[in-house]
Amino acid sequence: MQSTTYTIAEIAKILNADANLINKDAIIQYLVIDSRSVLVPESSLFFALNAHRNGHDFIPDAYKQGVRNFVITDIKFIELYKDCNFLCVNDGLKALQSLSTFHRHRFSLKTIGITGSNGKTIVKEWLYQLLSSDFNIVRSPKSYNSQIGVPLSVWGITADNNLGIFEAGISGLNEMGSLEKIIGPEIGILTNINEAHAEGFSSKEEKLKEKLKLFENAELLIYSPDYVDEFNLVHLPAKNKFTWSCMQKADLQVIDEHFFEDKCALKAIYHGINIDCVLPFKDKASIENGIICWATLLSLGYTAEESRNRLSRLSAVTMRLELKNGINQCSIIDDSYSADISSLGIALDFLNQQNQHPKKTVILSDLFETGRADEKLYTEIADLLKQKKVHRLIGIGAHISKFAYLFRLEKAFFVDTDAFIQSFSNGQFNHETILVKGARRFEFGKISKLLTQKIHDTVLEIDLNAMVANLQFYRSKTEARVKIMAMVKAFSYGSGSFEIANLLQFHKIDYLAVAYADEGIALRKAGITLPIMVMSPQESAFEAIITHKLEPEIYSTEILKAFLNALDDVTSLYPIHLKIDTGMHRLGFDDCDLNDLINLIKNNQKIKIESIFSHLVASAEAEHDGFTQLQLNKFEHVVAKLIAVLGYKPILHIANTAAITRWPNAQMDMVRLGIGLYGFDAGLPNNRNIQTTMVLKTTVTQVKIVKKGETVGYSRRGVMAEDGKIATVKIGYADGYSRAFGNGVGAMVINGISVNTIGSICMDMTMLDVTGLDVKAGDEAIVFNHDHNIATLAKQINTIPYEILTNISQRVKRVYFYD
Repeated sequence: MQSTTYTIAEIAKILNADANLINKDAIIQYLVIDSRSVLVPESSLFFALNAHRNGHDFIPDAYKQGVRNFVITDIKFIELYKDCNFLCVNDGLKALQSLSTFHRHRFSLKTIGITGSNGKTIVKEWLYQLLSSDFNIVRSPKSYNSQIGVPLSVWGITADNNLGIFEAGISGLNEMGSLEKIIGPEIGILTNINEAHAEGFSSKEEKLKEKLKLFENAELLIYSPDYVDEFNLVHLPAKNKFTWSCMQKADLQVIDEHFFEDKCALKAIYHGINIDCVLPFKDKASIENGIICWATLLSLGYTAEESRNRLSRLSAVTMRLELKNGINQCSIIDDSYSADISSLGIALDFLNQQNQHPKKTVILSDLFETGRADEKLYTEIADLLKQKKVHRLIGIGAHISKFAYLFRLEKAFFVDTDAFIQSFSNGQFNHETILVKGARRFEFGKISKLLTQKIHDTVLEIDLNAMVANLQFYRSKTEARVKIMAMVKAFSYGSGSFEIANLLQFHKIDYLAVAYADEGIALRKAGITLPIMVMSPQESAFEAIITHKLEPEIYSTEILKAFLNALDDVTSLYPIHLKIDTGMHRLGFDDCDLNDLINLIKNNQKIKIESIFSHLVASAEAEHDGFTQLQLNKFEHVVAKLIAVLGYKPILHIANTAAITRWPNAQMDMVRLGIGLYGFDAGLPNNRNIQTTMVLKTTVTQVKIVKKGETVGYSRRGVMAEDGKIATVKIGYADGYSRAFGNGVGAMVINGISVNTIGSICMDMTMLDVTGLDVKAGDEAIVFNHDHNIATLAKQINTIPYEILTNISQRVKRVYFYD
């Protein structure tokens, strides 16, 4: 992130570090904690943090990127990289926070600190929209609000800024104090307190008290007593308070909500007078976030009239990158809500994760309010595109066009979005990944619409950040030496193919596993280079397996003999994986097969046993723990025999998702992470600590008035009990919504209200009973999400989440989100 520069010697002094400096005058402008996210290596300082992975393991990668300045806790690297500057500290995270704290207090800008259970990022972005005409604002990029994210955000402060808006999130006790020191907020905003992110706290009160530490030295605290009064706190921080409420007296007391079109009109009492505003949203969360912004404007001295005018112009904030299928086999990354250097770096990192196409194109608008001269700004962007190996740039706007000569790659420039659209031709884009990144005023949504395949109104949204969080959770439960194999069979449990594999490869998973060879071949063709195990290899696919460097699971002497024959022309030892049947009785070598197996592998010069593994039958269920232990004992007995013959120790693995947490002694050398990656783990009560990664939604096609006694759907199975309404939605059993959900068994959520199915599920449509509700064509219907979850749906039709996920048809479009 761009910042006032320091020399490495100055930083060594600030951190009181034990410095080993080759070039004490090296200029530091960027702080980096991820070797994959280096923007300008020559002026970057890499912090080797010990989080889910040991940051020191990635020093070689950062060095290859060109980084020569490091903060470390392990001094052995000084001898390994003699041309680098090293700052040795006791704690890398504390060093990062200390440096950002020092940087923050060099400047006298006013700061707003935001915390709460939900809404932090939206409130921050809306305040940016509301206040940017009056202030030069620095703010947290995306949702950078953690112990690492906050110091990286604050590092972005420059002398030009006179207002900082930073969000702070915590996951446990004794975390907020350090963030308060870094941000030093004069104005504090508490959005709300609810059950979200409550795992690290014994109660809501404990969580509230920890969050309030952010405001210990604030001049003003903006909050709702609705979230605070129940705890009867003796003291709230901050010298002054400004309250808002929809339920009781407050400085801003909202007394009425009225909905029309897609807007909400609010009436309130402020200083004893009636005031009003209109928010261009109608969902509950947006209304609350809008009221918080209203309260903030009033508390800062804006008039009721000025506040009303500004709030009416609020626009939706899409904080997530969207990965979608595009025209002519392209992949489209839509990040058109804002454009600045820090978010451009994040977007380019996501672009670089995509390996499915050889060509990468960036469509970029002018960047505004960066605090830098145009020539310097676009020189930096040109260097960034070169470093990230972008093949083509399409620049839109007068400023970027003026500096076209700086960009040494395939390029084209247009004065505005309309000029690009007028020249647009389908044939310009083929088999490439395209990042669409533009400032809001350029209306790049028009470009994204041109490039994106027409989307079926039923969409499966996959949250890639949630998937990464789940991966990190399971990593935290395994020893550092233990490898992770991720299961991406069956179209990654319905969530996608190369899209998921790209993410896992970027986050340095050790192995992938697919069911059939064609799944692995598709991943290879999409640029996936990770080792891939094929769990059900067919003899007819052996040639393709070898050609594409896939690694077969070998489960019988017959399949082993056939594969050995297929290796006649292979000169090096080929990796295979031996499957042992310890109780599943599906595939695998039994006890009676061991002698034949040993004879085949003994002194064999064609194969290398890469791993030996088995599958636990019931690792999630306490009632079967005795059997699980028997499986472990049997596996260890068989493995001992095989290793004695081989003379070397292959990777051993038996733990599936549930066993990772319930059977830590079964982790061995590698674990196989399956449905836990996607947010479900039968071994965790209520899937505690992992996140739902998928939302399936559709839309209402038509609403009909139906009289009492009339029937709905095929075979007249749905009967109206009273006069009412039905809504037809665009999903049916051809999309994977089972016929078992028909006749009131299943339910969807429309406008926050659960509505039951009525009649039989059709091939392409489902009817819902929406009697008494304000539902219209075009409204969104949630099939499942975090609250209306898949586990509940599975119980309704007596199945399991796996079946719900894998049944989702591939005609249902997948859209991938990444923060």
